[in-house]
Amino acid sequence: MSQIRVPVVTPGTRPELAELEDTIKKSRGGNISLLYQVLLNSAPIASGWEQMLSAVRNHSSIPADLRELAILRVAVLNRAEYEFEAHVPHALTAGLTKQAIDNLRTGAVFDAQLFTESQTLVLELTDKMTREVAVPDAVMARVTARFNAQEVVELVATIAAYNMVSRFLVALAIAH
Repeated sequence: MSQIRVPVVTPGTRPELAELEDTIKKSRGGNISLLYQVLLNSAPIASGWEQMLSAVRNHSSIPADLRELAILRVAVLNRAEYEFEAHVPHALTAGLTKQAIDNLRTGAVFDAQLFTESQTLVLELTDKMTREVAVPDAVMARVTARFNAQEVVELVATIAAYNMVSRFLVALAIAH
């Protein structure tokens, strides 16, 4: 992997970012990840990013297993290793098995025995949104039949948001 394509902002080195850094630390378990150290090059973007991604990850009604499944799948499809590795612990905590995560990691055909019907549908929606952008009516009809309107909005927002995250990571060569 190539070197990160913009400077990394070391936390605590820019007094004008202190309040924003505190906000990030509070919502991210006390540390500022490499991703946020890059985002700190633009305080407005870092702040908006933190608000949006916190809403998606922490204030959504989507079950954690479905959220993390979508995030991992987006990471695989967009070749965002940093994103994938960052979410494996969350996926395990959410109840996804190591075997299911390993199946996702390969990017190959899904082993239907490893995923519930809802999980399989989320994987299909994630693939359509990430690979094709437009979601066929038939797929969306199945999604709206299984999930209520709030869940559909939150699921689509999660997939869209993590496409943004993965594309940002890959474009700027942010890796572990």
